[in-house]
Amino acid sequence: MIWERVTMAWYDTAVFYQIYPLGLCGCAHENDGQPTPGAFAKLNAWAEHASKDLGCTAIYIGPLFESGSHGYDTIDYRRVDRRLGTNEEFREFVANCHARGQKVIVDGVFNHVGRDFFAFKDLQANRENSRYKDWFCDVNFWGNNEYNDGFSYGNWGGFNLLVKLNQRNPEVQNYHYDTIRFWVDAFDIDGIRLDAADVLDFDFMKGLRRLANEVKPEFWLMGEVIHGDYSRWANPEMLHSVTNYELHKGLWSGHNDHNYFEIAHTMRRLQGLCHDTRLYTFSDNHDVERLPNKLRNKAHIRHIAILVYTLWGIPSIYYGSEFGIEGKKEWGSDWPLRPCLELDKFRDDLTTNPVTSVYAALGRLKAEYPALSWGEVKELQLTTQCYAFARVLDGKALVAVFNNGDGPAEMEFQLPVEANTATDLLADTVGAENVMVSLASGRMKVQLPSNYATVLRLD
Repeated sequence: MIWERVTMAWYDTAVFYQIYPLGLCGCAHENDGQPTPGAFAKLNAWAEHASKDLGCTAIYIGPLFESGSHGYDTIDYRRVDRRLGTNEEFREFVANCHARGQKVIVDGVFNHVGRDFFAFKDLQANRENSRYKDWFCDVNFWGNNEYNDGFSYGNWGGFNLLVKLNQRNPEVQNYHYDTIRFWVDAFDIDGIRLDAADVLDFDFMKGLRRLANEVKPEFWLMGEVIHGDYSRWANPEMLHSVTNYELHKGLWSGHNDHNYFEIAHTMRRLQGLCHDTRLYTFSDNHDVERLPNKLRNKAHIRHIAILVYTLWGIPSIYYGSEFGIEGKKEWGSDWPLRPCLELDKFRDDLTTNPVTSVYAALGRLKAEYPALSWGEVKELQLTTQCYAFARVLDGKALVAVFNNGDGPAEMEFQLPVEANTATDLLADTVGAENVMVSLASGRMKVQLPSNYATVLRLD
């Protein structure tokens, strides 16, 4: 399949840095109404680090709207969570990001609200007489719940803390449309990540796409979708992209099982379904355990970072992952995945940590080589232990090579383009090892050390 540069939207070449602000800033887990001192100064410092040290061109920060606890039980769609600060401080944060050349997207939790949302409070007070009773799904005034509301209602995930909105209701739709207009007009944001997009109404998402086309050029809609045919959500009528959980699973389990067929098959399947749509690619995020906690061999963090940046998609880094930090769910809580971190404690990592070094180098490669954004993906060799593919553009190629085995491996395959020499573009990273490459008679031989991966430029 040949990928054509038919558009040059900012998100086509973006590298995202994801920040979970309530966790990073050490905010109270329950909203006590008190701001965390210096929160936005800290967030700005991390966004600057993402730009300067890692080459990230976009910030996904969220959840951000006023909520009762973890951020996804929204109380006020027009206010920054007061634990973080004020609307004015966020406006300055976005301006700082834009000055650095970074786009900013935020969470839009449009499927459900918290119990303190104004319309639900009205429903509690006025029951059958509430003008907002049709804003919510499956309201049953003959039922009850653990809060003893004297009625029951639809929710998300079985949690009555998260009240399901009726997205078929035109008033609800227009309320959310106005929310997006507000965040664009007041803060100049560049996109929305739609929480729980896999349960959002399809017609509602089509309305969001029409609105996105109106509010700002190249306003980006990305949806949280776990399983299924991603093209049902990511297509010209609905969302620009969705979270690539299918590849996320393959990235770590394919290495744990020494099975590159899983990763290669996943990419073939997704390209068959989604064609040239770029999916949002990640190794970990605020809902899943950190990569070091899932890998049997932490040396494979390097492999997965390279795959995230070199496969077809939109690469992203979850804050702290560039330092190889751990994070594991405890007693069903996600907060250990969303830690409070101090950037100063990681300053030495910029020059000594192999994980940090490879992420920084990949950011530079992404900026320097258009093939990593636009190049055709050509599979060159595939075994359970070894994987090689090229990104080819305008007669030039970058070749990513991987060995997940505990012993050295030799690979041989046909050159994807005419070339005389090969250069290891990650040879200067911390912990880099020697890779032997020879080119002859249109063939390429690569000798990789055990549990090692790199990116080669063909000249």
